[in-house]
Order: sequence, then structure tokens, then C-alpha cells
Amino acid sequence: MNREELESKKEMILQFISSKEYRPMNAKEMAIVLQVPAKDKKVFKSVIEELITEGKVHADLKGKIKPLADNVCTGTFMATQKGFGFVRVEGMEDDIFISAHKTKGALDGDKVQIVLDTHSHGKRQEGEVISILERGNTILVGTYSSSKSYGFVVADNHKFTKDIYIAKSDTKGAITGHKVVVEITDFGNEDRNPEGRIVEIIGHINDPGVDILSVIKAYGLPEEYPDEVMDQVEGIESEVAEEEKAGRSDYRDLQTVTIDGEDAKDLDDAITLTKENGVYHLGVHIADVSQYVTEKSALDKEALKRGTSVYLVDRVIPMLPHKLSNGICSLNEGVDRLTLSCMMEINADGKIIKHSIEESVINVTRRMSYTSVHKIVEEHDEQECQEYHDLIPMFELMYELADILEKNRKKSGSINFDFPESKITLDEKGKPLDVQIYERNRAHHIIEEFMLAANRTVAEEYFWQELPFVYRVHETPDVEKINELNTFVENFGYVLKTNQDGEIHPKEIQKLMTEVAGTPEEALISRLALRSMKQARYTTSCEGHFGLAMKYYCHFTSPIRRYPDLQIHRIIKENIHGKLSDKRISHYNRILPDVTTQTSLLERRADDAEREVEKMKKAEYMEQFVGQTFEGVISGVTSWGMYVELPNTIEGMIRVADIPGDYYYFEEERYQMVGEHTHKIFKLGQKIRVTVSGVDKILRNIDFEIAQDEDETEGANTETRQDAALDHNDNQTDAVTKSTKKADSKAQKSVAKEKAKKQKNSTKAKKTKTAQPSKEEAQSGYRAKAKARKLARKMAKAEAATNSKKGKNNRNKKKKQAAKTISAAQKQAIEKAFAKKIAEKKKRAMIEKEADRLVSHAKSNAKKKSHAKAMGKAGIKAKNARSGAGMSARRK
Repeated sequence: MNREELESKKEMILQFISSKEYRPMNAKEMAIVLQVPAKDKKVFKSVIEELITEGKVHADLKGKIKPLADNVCTGTFMATQKGFGFVRVEGMEDDIFISAHKTKGALDGDKVQIVLDTHSHGKRQEGEVISILERGNTILVGTYSSSKSYGFVVADNHKFTKDIYIAKSDTKGAITGHKVVVEITDFGNEDRNPEGRIVEIIGHINDPGVDILSVIKAYGLPEEYPDEVMDQVEGIESEVAEEEKAGRSDYRDLQTVTIDGEDAKDLDDAITLTKENGVYHLGVHIADVSQYVTEKSALDKEALKRGTSVYLVDRVIPMLPHKLSNGICSLNEGVDRLTLSCMMEINADGKIIKHSIEESVINVTRRMSYTSVHKIVEEHDEQECQEYHDLIPMFELMYELADILEKNRKKSGSINFDFPESKITLDEKGKPLDVQIYERNRAHHIIEEFMLAANRTVAEEYFWQELPFVYRVHETPDVEKINELNTFVENFGYVLKTNQDGEIHPKEIQKLMTEVAGTPEEALISRLALRSMKQARYTTSCEGHFGLAMKYYCHFTSPIRRYPDLQIHRIIKENIHGKLSDKRISHYNRILPDVTTQTSLLERRADDAEREVEKMKKAEYMEQFVGQTFEGVISGVTSWGMYVELPNTIEGMIRVADIPGDYYYFEEERYQMVGEHTHKIFKLGQKIRVTVSGVDKILRNIDFEIAQDEDETEGANTETRQDAALDHNDNQTDAVTKSTKKADSKAQKSVAKEKAKKQKNSTKAKKTKTAQPSKEEAQSGYRAKAKARKLARKMAKAEAATNSKKGKNNRNKKKKQAAKTISAAQKQAIEKAFAKKIAEKKKRAMIEKEADRLVSHAKSNAKKKSHAKAMGKAGIKAKNARSGAGMSARRK
């Protein structure tokens, strides 16, 4: 039975169980009711079991199969380090909160069944795990620690909150400090830890390369290719055979270039461009990978299993073996290569007036880098211009056309979120030497514009042909998210227009990005706008790309490193050759939904692994800067603290408990921290000086605290604000005389002058300090300094208090004078009000006391009456008994 038949049977049984006429029954009884033939009963039972496993139906202790209650649903459990978690349910906008005592031992990634709490009143829906349907992870990576008779592994995934017990016989010779791969054999329960066995020792935690290798293993990224894959690769020639070129469009005579990064080896796109009679002839030529990776072959299955190439800091884990990705499929300079070409004719307005999608053969004239093209066109570098003299007109034409295409995109409402990327430089042992922003120039921009044009053209072509296809979709943001963004930006005087349903056009986001450009709130609003967007994904339906403001969009241009591109190449080629029969269309309709779901998930996995390695190496890099101070920008604000990003893209956290000078609370609707007493504000996008207080490479954490010099400056500002607040409150009383106000004003000026003088002297003193100590001294001495910092602040405040004693004395005199000026009538009114409150309080106390006495008296009386009644009944019974005994005696 194939997957399609299985799904059909599941749907039929689910409809039967969900019907109003259905009454709970076991699988045997159901088979009789549905008249399942004896030969199919085994299959029928497996379908029922799969429905139960998927959490679509429920079986009670007696085996009776029941439909799920309305408040029961199935989803994926996402744990946190603190024990509580969330369940993501398909079709629900928000995740369900699960408190720590309601997880039923569920671990991160488990598929669980939950019951929703209909009485929860918080912002988020709450629930409770009632069963664990499927474990999410059976293989984990962690650090091993040994004892005399056993060992245990602490998982690198810190959402996996329990240590894994390892019996001595299952340690495989691991020693304390080894990074290991563990297979969980028993998941334990709420009271008992999981158990497992070590299946692989990666290496010691301090060995070079082990850190990145641990991430690779943790995310299940496949490194080695199976033997059958490599056997297939061995049979592929290194050069294009003449017979393979037959029947293809021949573009080898055209001036052709690839433009990529200096280190790139998998070159899957090349460009040709000419201009005739005001019309641009743009050719986007993409490596014809499907010529070598045939459907259902070992290579194809492995490519789908990987989904995408993964680009880590020190290596690439390719989707295809190097012989293909860097060899026969790569559009290398000076060799014939098979391609799929999207040939476009574009007018002066940037409109594509004609196009064709063809099988072709090309020969790349020169392999260019973004840096070289930038130097030629923008910097007019003499050496570069001389070397690539023949190509300069083509490069200039590229810039010209790219500008036209970009202008058209912006006119449609395409949004540009241009956030910096990181470039991490490692030494030969994998130690980070430098972290900088990855420099992008206009040469990147021209290639992006040409790829976007090709992707849109191909998607539109196949949408109108109504053939099965894989589209890249970016849905319209949730109305709720846009409303939140709109409410926030209104504080800055910006407005986002929506339609009657609350939906927004991308032009509105683009307009907002244009308006905030160059303003102090640009970083703040740009990040919030990005967070309001949905994630792009692969689907079989053409639903448009909101961010690009395109109705039709797909991924056509990178088949070497993305499986969806390879998949649509097959469909295109079959269509070109007229082989898309009804049978093949049915085949693609059946397999493409699984392909889109799987590749979307694998894309997320690759992104997460890349991000994890980057965070780890950034943390390792910052270990040398503990105790040093940097300028940064607040990039995130949460209830537990503030994230600060440094100019080189490194991000760390200031915990809310470490913000000095006040108790701070998170104001969610404004994305800011506010001091409860000082009313000091820290908001998203604000510049701030921070000191690196600690780094944990294993946890990928970089801890910051507000720099002491900034804290002192802010402390002075805070005191001034507090003084002003006090003055404002004092001025509320009409009783304060004009002369007192003048005296107060003079006192304030005196204090402010004194503070300014002190601050100036302090700044001068700082400037005359000796040179900054070495990094080693800073690291060794910082922790001691950190402990003494709070004491230093107190001493500074005490010194400030001493220096401004005269000013404060004046304030005290002012307050005394102000108090004397209050009229006797006001004093009397206050005293009367106070006396009235005291009298009312005493009266209430007396009433309560009397009430207690009366209640106590009533209880005592009731008790006595009850006792008397009981005694009376007992007496009557005794009397009757005696009377009965007498009568009996007389009868005898």
C-alpha cells in the first residue's frame, strides 16, 4: 500500500469516527461494521494504530476508539531551560503555554497530545500534556562525566533539561570531558532521569574542531555519503559528452560571466547581457543538475534527505558530492557546461516583454568576484580595468539594467531589510581571530536583481500552465502583528494604512522603511517591522511573496545547493520535451506536498545550525575581551533583560537584575525598560556603552553590564530628574511663597553647578589616567573589580552627598520654611481628617470586637442547647428502656 492509499484509508476511517452516528468501539468491532475483508484486516489495524499515533483519535483503557474532544489537540513540545514549555499546534496562531508541573515528562521536540485549559485568563492559552505520542530526539550530543560505577551526559541542547544516565558497560571507554553522541534507551519519567548508551566519541571538549563537529552531530547533519551514492558519482564523467549537447541552445559564443564570492566553488549561475534597439537581452543560465541527479536514484534520495547545503564558519556540508557541486555541475571558467537558461527581453521601463526557458550549453568567459566588479565599475581601479578590459561595457550595462529592475521592484512595494551579516575569521585550529561585518557592494545587488527576475519569470510561466510546481511563498503578515506595529510606530508620528480586513500592502512597510531611514528610531522600527513578518516557505500553491511584492515567485537559480530548485528543473525539462503526461502530473501532485514540507523543515535546520556555530564562535572570540568596554545598540528588550549588539554584529545580554540604580520593568507595548522610581528608559535602538562581564562558550552566552562611566553619567542625570520631580511635587502646594521658590531655584542652580564642576573634574581625571592595561591584566583583574563595583558606586554617591551637603541643607531649610507657611486652617483640616480616620479605625475595631464576642456567645449558647438536647434524648431513651424492662419482668 503506497502513501496515497494509506492517507485515503485514514481519511475514510476518520470521517466514520467523527460522524454523529458513531459509538465508541474497538478495532475488531469497527472492522465488522465497515465490512473489512479478512485479508485487509492487518492493514486496517495498522491504519487505526497510525491514527492513534498521530493523535487524531484516542483509544481508552478498554481499547475503545473515540474521537478527540474539542479541547484536545496535538502538537510539538518546545521545552525551556526553566522547565516549562510551549506546544506548537498546526493551524493555531499562538503556541500553547505548558507550566513545568503539567509537562508529564515531555522533552524538547516530542509530539504530544494536550488538553486546553478553558479557564486560563492570561494573555496566552494554557494547557496540559496528557500523553506523549512520539519522542522527538533519540540521539543527542553532550559532554560526558564519569564516576566510579556509572557516568552521565549533559546534553548540549540546554532545552533537554535532564542529565542522561550511562551504565559503566555503555560508556564505550569515554572519559570526563569527552564530547559524545548518545542514544537514549529509556526516556524515564517526571521522577527518573533518562538512560542511554554512548554510540560515538567525537573527541575531547578542548580538541580543535570538536566544537563545530558537535553541532553537526547535534543537528543530525549528514557528512559522509552512502556507498551507493559514491558508486553513482564514480560513473559520472568529469566533462560534458558531445552527445549530451545535442538538441540544446548553444550560447557558447556569448560573452558569459559568473560573479560570486572569492571563496565560492559551487558556481550555479552565469549571466549574459546585451542591448539592441533599446531592449536588454538578459540571459540567466543555471547549472542543469537534473541531467546528473536523476529521479529516485541514490543521489536523488540523498539530496532530498539533505535538502540544502549548509554553510558553517569553517566548512560547507554540500547537498551534492564535490565531484558534482564543484565539478561537472559548477559553471567553471573555460569549460562547456549544460544549463537551463531563462532568456529575457526587457524594455527601458524594466518590463519583461518576452522570455523563453531552454535547455542550453554555455562556456564561461571569466570567473569574476563581487570585489573585482565593484573595483572596475565603481572605483575604476586601473589594474582591474586593464585585466578585464573587454568585459567593462557588459558590467556597466549590468549596473544600468539592475537599477531599472530595482526601481520597478520598489514601485511595486518590495521591502528591503538590509541587516548586516557576520564574517568570522578562524585560524588553522578553529580559533576565531576576528569578527567583522560582511561587506556587501552593488555587485551583489546586480546578481540579486537578475536572479529575482528569473525566479519570477519561471514561476509565472508555470502558474499559467497550471502544472504541478514548487513555489516560494511569503504570506501576508498576521493582522494582529501589524496592528501591534502600527500602534507602536504611531508614538513616533508614523501611520500604516490597512484595508477593511486589517491587511496591509507591502508598499506601506516599504514607505515606513523609507521614512525612518537616517532617523534615530530607524534600527528600532526596522527590527520590529521584520519581526512582524512571517517566515517564507515552500508550497505547491502560488500564494505570492509579500516581502518582494511579487504575485509569482519560485526558487529556480540554485539547484546545486537547494533541492526545490532541482525538483522544478525536472518538471521544466519534462515539459520542454512534452513528457508531462497525466500519469506524470498525477505523480508530481502526489509527491510535491511532502517535498515542500520536508525541504522547508530542512532549510530551518540548516539555518539553526549555521546560527548556532556563529553564536558559539562569537562567544569564544569575546572571551579575550572580558572586562573591556564597547559602544553598542539595544537590539532587543524582553522581560528578562536587554540584548545589545556591537558594531561587529556580536550580541550580548544585560540581565534585568544587573541594571543598576533602580528596579526596572518591561513595558511590552513600547519595547522598553522603565525604572520604577527614576523613570529612566532603555529602549530598542538606543545607543549604550557596555562592559563584557562574562562569556560562556558552551551556553553561547555573552553577558554585558552597563559601563561604569555611562552609569555615573546617567546617575547624575537621574539625580537631577529626581530633584526636578521633588520640586514639581512641592510646587503643587499653593502655600509655598514666592521667596521660597526663588531660594529653591538658586539652591538648584548651586547644586547643578557643583555637580557639573565635579563631573568636569572627573572627566579630566579620566583623561589623564595611564594607558589601558593589557588584555590579560583586564581579564585577571576584572572579576575582583566587578565585586567591588557596587561598593564603589555607594562610595561615589556618599562623596557626592558630602560635596553637595550645603545644597541639601538649603533644601531642608526651604522645606522647613515651606512647612511654616502652611495656614493654620490647612493644618487643622489635616489634623481633623487624620483624627477622623483614627476614630473610624477605632470604631471599626470595636465593632469587629463586639461582633466576634456576639458570634462567640452565640456559638457557646448553641453548643449548650445542643448538649442539653442530646442529654434530654438520652434520658428519655434510658427511661423508656427501664419502663420496657419493668413491663417485661411483669409479663414473666
